Amino acid sequence: MPLILTLLGQFHAYAEQPLKLEAKESTYQFPFFDTKTPVWSYNGRIPGPIIYGKEDTTLVIDFLNKLKEPSSIHWHGLRIDNAMDGVPGVTQNPVGPGENFIYRLKLEDAGTFWYHPHFNSSEQLERGLKGVFIVEEAEKQPWSRDLVWLMDDWLLQKDGSIYPKFNTGRDLMHDGRWGNAPTINGKFRPEFTVSPGERIRLRLINGANARIFAPHIEGLSADIIAVDGKPVTQIFPFDRFVLSPGNRIDLDLTIPQQAGGKTYIVEDRFSRKAFKLASIIVKSAEPLSPPEFTPPIEANFIPAQMFDRVKVEKTWDLNAIRGGKYGIGWTMNMKLWPDADKADYPLGVPRKIVFKNSSSRLHPMHIHGVFFRVLERNGRKAVESFTRDTVLVGPRESVTIGFVPEHPGVWLTHCHIQSHAEAGMMTTIDVKN
Repeated sequence: MPLILTLLGQFHAYAEQPLKLEAKESTYQFPFFDTKTPVWSYNGRIPGPIIYGKEDTTLVIDFLNKLKEPSSIHWHGLRIDNAMDGVPGVTQNPVGPGENFIYRLKLEDAGTFWYHPHFNSSEQLERGLKGVFIVEEAEKQPWSRDLVWLMDDWLLQKDGSIYPKFNTGRDLMHDGRWGNAPTINGKFRPEFTVSPGERIRLRLINGANARIFAPHIEGLSADIIAVDGKPVTQIFPFDRFVLSPGNRIDLDLTIPQQAGGKTYIVEDRFSRKAFKLASIIVKSAEPLSPPEFTPPIEANFIPAQMFDRVKVEKTWDLNAIRGGKYGIGWTMNMKLWPDADKADYPLGVPRKIVFKNSSSRLHPMHIHGVFFRVLERNGRKAVESFTRDTVLVGPRESVTIGFVPEHPGVWLTHCHIQSHAEAGMMTTIDVKN
């Protein structure tokens, strides 16, 4: 008998029984206004419901589009059947108004992922269409608590509405659309109450259109145990880890047993001026005994050494041009999507790619369907102790990555600043069996 639970906006499903996701117009109450803000949501929730699946199972999701325009759902970071990747014009047709699409997701990787549209993305994500997708390990770890923080920001007008121009010249000339109301799980400066001694798995996801976050928890130390869904090669301290749109990290965070009554402030420190994101409030209570265990690592997953003799066969130069549908185009090798400079690779053969940023702007580059390891920055060895599916390429910076394509199909590769992608900074990698 399938087990399905729906609790507090969460979906738990461990069998081939469809879950229903419905994109529709709705409203949401921000604390700054007397009236509710018109938004687009999944199942009437901001953010959408957390979807929980189990490693090595298949999850079936029935997506119904009740918007007035086409949409789709992309399962960011999941290595799944290419036909289920949710990219209109590449892996499926757009899901029209009033239509549905059945996604069958074979979950081979445990970890922290998320979901969002891949049609008119700069508007649909900004209006609220996004949610977290957690694939639980076959062997559960004994955390005191598992917390999910979906970080976002909103560009709101004085009347409480979302600013309705989504690909402005200013956005395109800079680092995309940055909002004026940063939120965690849809809340402005939320408070999270914990107990002394709790050992918490804290999952941080950047779901913003363009804003880069560098979260800092003043007075608390933590370790990073996973990046972009995958356990790290080696556990390392949490110290100014930059989360660009699409990035995720999992933290191992223990509340000190003597911390009862304390409040810890969570700040973003990426911008010149730090600002408050949230508070962690420790109850004045008898301390708990933190569970003792070691989180798993992926010591042998696409190690850097396997690319030592692999030559770079593709360099994508990232830059802007005049032209395109918005007057400013963002290119990969001077080509705008869909007239893109594409790549074709055989299945299972290690490959190296260079993202070379010839512009003065930021570009978080995301590849669908793979994990990759950063090997070099600006031509110098810079091997990271973890793998990714999204890497931030800074102004005038080049980043060399290595990966092994393990799933056949046509996989989108693009900047995850939504306005840059909409303005042309997309291509594909065709993996042939």
